[in-house]
Amino acid sequence: MTDELISALVDLREYDALAIVDRRLAEGADPVGILNESKQAMDVIGERFACGEAFIPELIMAGDIMQAISGKLKPHLAGAPSEKKLGIIVLGTAQGDIHDIGKDIVATMLDIAGFEVIDLGVDVPVATFVDTARDRHAHIVAISCLLTSAIDAMKRTVAAVDAAGLRGEVKVMIGGAPITEQVCGYTGADGWAKDAVAAVDLAKKMVGGV
Repeated sequence: MTDELISALVDLREYDALAIVDRRLAEGADPVGILNESKQAMDVIGERFACGEAFIPELIMAGDIMQAISGKLKPHLAGAPSEKKLGIIVLGTAQGDIHDIGKDIVATMLDIAGFEVIDLGVDVPVATFVDTARDRHAHIVAISCLLTSAIDAMKRTVAAVDAAGLRGEVKVMIGGAPITEQVCGYTGADGWAKDAVAAVDLAKKMVGGV
């Protein structure tokens, strides 16, 4: 990998990566090209995480660097064509559950993969999932939980998505420690993922990307 920006990002050299971006912008480089190179580096980091060659701290740091780069590029992208996203995902922890570590990792991985992620946080009311999915024209509603007591809230959310008439346009995926194939069937969700890597694969299949 010879490109200096990609190498700096993959190696998590934040100072170098940001300095390279500043220099290229000063030289009049295409901000879309810089963004695409950054995404390539994030893809490499995502692949390393999937293979067990990178871990959660590296993933979080990479996300922070990417966020800083995006902040530098945003003023220069005003007239540029908007980046094509794979799909819009409304994500949150089920009502009654306040655990967010797993959800946050999934959000980072989905963002790296090219999805627009609308993170609703934790203990999300059923109506908030539905209203946000409708208002933002989401392709997927993704619900996380760690507590078995929150599984019924997942089931109610899936039912509410159905009742709102969104199920033809919106897929529902669930995940978290207590989730199994049987639990997925119980909730009525379209699919489930055992970890962040599986969640990305499932989301891509749901939007027809794989």
